[in-house]
Amino acid sequence: MSTERTEIEKLGEFGLINHLTENFEIQNVSTVLSIGDDAAVIDHFGKQTVITTDLLIEGVHFDLMYTPLKHLGYKAVIVNLSDIYAMNAQPTQITMSIAFSNRFSLEALNEFYDGVHHACELYGVDLIGGDTSTSQKGFIISVTAIGEVSPDKYVKRSTAESGDLICVSGDLGGAFLGLTLMEREKQIFLENPQVQPTLENEDYIVGRLLRPEARKDILDILEQQEILPTSMMDVSDGLSSDVLHLCKQSNLGCRIYEDKIPIHEDTKAAAFKFGLDPTVCALNGGEDYELLFTMKQSDYDKITLQEEISVIGYMCDADEGTKIITKGKNVFDITAQGWNAFGNKA
Repeated sequence: MSTERTEIEKLGEFGLINHLTENFEIQNVSTVLSIGDDAAVIDHFGKQTVITTDLLIEGVHFDLMYTPLKHLGYKAVIVNLSDIYAMNAQPTQITMSIAFSNRFSLEALNEFYDGVHHACELYGVDLIGGDTSTSQKGFIISVTAIGEVSPDKYVKRSTAESGDLICVSGDLGGAFLGLTLMEREKQIFLENPQVQPTLENEDYIVGRLLRPEARKDILDILEQQEILPTSMMDVSDGLSSDVLHLCKQSNLGCRIYEDKIPIHEDTKAAAFKFGLDPTVCALNGGEDYELLFTMKQSDYDKITLQEEISVIGYMCDADEGTKIITKGKNVFDITAQGWNAFGNKA
């Protein structure tokens, strides 16, 4: 590993931007003018534009004691692309703004932008602008993602109907268990720096935390099967919170079945190691970046063979409440205990 350190002030702001973005190539015809002018120019040729922004702050959203900068750059892009996919849209461009203290060298920022570059290449997205600034303390990241969608194809949270099936992609709870493991190892290290971290072959849950993926493949499946979800969002705050968002926005109730919630075997094993209930981790963990959507019951046969999509319940009238039915057939109210931007993770 290189020990070389280049101070940012040697390059200046424009020199830094040119250095960090020189390897980014245009991938979308909708990108008319990219980095290097006062503003970028995009043209979506009659399609509608979808825009989302996320702010990531050191010490609140990530911890650099156990988050490699390359992974952080990758994840900063992914969490925004996930929001675009959750609108049933295709991401095309991002802007990336960062503020950093003088503890960050040019080599450190290169690592971060290596991750940004990899995500952009993998998902076919253009980096078209951004800003850099100094920060009194820590690392601050702001990403805006832009996408395109046909005027009649974007999907909102508020358009589910009673009787619609509730579906989720992939599996849930892994990122929370990854966070739990990394926080434990951090505390052990702080108490005794001589002790090396032990990740106990927990590659799956650590990967779910540090290097999530956005579910472009699910949109491809839905398009191939000619399914237009009736509502959709991504699972970033925890299944319980996000299901309640769909219900509130659509003015509906729901029934979720515990035994239908998809949980990876490695996630279950890790939960048991920590003395946690895997279902609670899936309901309240957050940061899984799976897609949560509703669809017409008439489309059910189209997804029965899709291993990446699970039907976990259905929407009902608002006066029937928002309930989860446990494996033991008990019925409980669903409560929002996931990520709170102004509090702590449950």
